[in-house]
Amino acid sequence: MKREVFDSYAKSIAQEFHLSLDKLFEKTKKREVVDARQMLYYLCMERPIRISYIQRFLEDNGYSVAHSTIIHGYKKAKEMIESDKDFKDVVKMIQNV
Repeated sequence: MKREVFDSYAKSIAQEFHLSLDKLFEKTKKREVVDARQMLYYLCMERPIRISYIQRFLEDNGYSVAHSTIIHGYKKAKEMIESDKDFKDVVKMIQNV
């Protein structure tokens, strides 16, 4: 069940950020991709999905990441959502899907 939630969030985020799923899980530091991944971490952790599950689901998509990276991304996304109405609206829309 958690896998389906993760996949649903990943597809919705990729669509909102105008990225392919492959691009979302690509090892890059481009701002638009990093923001999208951080949003994915945020949504999953708010669900709540355990960090170890998030990590495994990311690895299944070819993206290896440390626990600390997920936690850092979650915190950065939370800051973005609190300070930017557009990000807050995207989160609300995705959570209601």
